[in-house]
Amino acid sequence: MISKLKELILEILFPRFCFGCQREGEYLCIDCRATLDFTTRFWCLCENPQQIKSPGKCKNCQSKNLDGLYFPFSYQIPLIKELIHYFKYPPFVKDLAKVFSGLIKDYFFLLEEKPDLSDFLVLPLPLTKKRLKWRGYNQARELALYFSREFSLEMRDDILMKIKKTLPQTELNKKERKENIRGAFLIKNKSVIKNRKILLIDDVYTTGATLEEAAKTLKGAGAQKVFGLVIARE
Repeated sequence: MISKLKELILEILFPRFCFGCQREGEYLCIDCRATLDFTTRFWCLCENPQQIKSPGKCKNCQSKNLDGLYFPFSYQIPLIKELIHYFKYPPFVKDLAKVFSGLIKDYFFLLEEKPDLSDFLVLPLPLTKKRLKWRGYNQARELALYFSREFSLEMRDDILMKIKKTLPQTELNKKERKENIRGAFLIKNKSVIKNRKILLIDDVYTTGATLEEAAKTLKGAGAQKVFGLVIARE
């Protein structure tokens, strides 16, 4: 009751406006949502990435720790870029996690070959304590929480931990990003991921250095497969 009252007061004092057209009511109205171009296939992660129908169907893929990537959008779509910006930076619109979760659900519905996610364990990419304190929440965890509810999947945020202070990846080139993130993660409760398929959640895929390092750590602890799921890919 108190929670609903708080939400009502916030809605009155700070009404929601669509980031696309400024229409009052929600952060992404139905009309602006309809203008977004979804990808409709799974992406491999070889040197020349391409859309394929499902994992394992690219004959040119090199062996990597991250077994593939799911993402609904290109980061070059201006509206998607703006939504992600306000999800991660001031004024920190935490509720955009609900919007993105709905879009990701639509994306999986549109895929040419629907993956069976029933036995996947959902893990959010962790933040350092300093970054978490600055933002007030982990955007990957919020996204993983709503996504796991949409698909009735198990989500754990006590498995993958970030133990190394790193520089913001956006400030570094591809080579520097790999070195910056090396050894940054630690696994707790290893028995939970033993021989499991993992869906690793983050917001944006750029060079893939962070997700690749996290996947390496997970597989080193016994995970069978690790796939990435992000909102957008640059």
